[in-house]
Amino acid sequence: MGRTLAHNDIRLVYGAGKTGLMGALADGVLEVGGVVIGVVPVNLNTPQLIHGQLSQLEVVPDIHQRKARMIALAEAFIALPGGYGTFDELFETLTWAQIGLHQKPIGLLNIRNYFDPLLKMIDNAWIEGFIYPGHEKLLVVDQEPAALLTKLKEYQSPSDLERWVNRVEK
Repeated sequence: MGRTLAHNDIRLVYGAGKTGLMGALADGVLEVGGVVIGVVPVNLNTPQLIHGQLSQLEVVPDIHQRKARMIALAEAFIALPGGYGTFDELFETLTWAQIGLHQKPIGLLNIRNYFDPLLKMIDNAWIEGFIYPGHEKLLVVDQEPAALLTKLKEYQSPSDLERWVNRVEK
């Protein structure tokens, strides 16, 4: 994924970590000359956590400002397999799109069908009426990095998102 981003002149904006999948992603971007911007809250800005080769590092006061800054810097969002932090950031980004705070594409790189149970849960929420019609289109999914980037580039934000925010009481 990292090399694919860099080869498409897409800069990576992420939480600045050097370990795990996100560290490997940053390494992939940097190995082929891409740009990597890390955004980290001050309490996590430690040598054992922060990638040492970032193109740029921004330190912000707290995790909430980190998320807001990353959303402001990004042109699109891609969730890779992960845990609580991934789910938190994914759903916050989806929620911000749902209420009109951004209209940027949001993608899942569904490596080895990792997100299938989550996608099933989202489908169930839509079937049960907990996700407003049209909002199921807020999430773009693919198993291959290049195919996901193509889908994100072709993404069109649903035109009627404001219906959810501006609904009239009956």
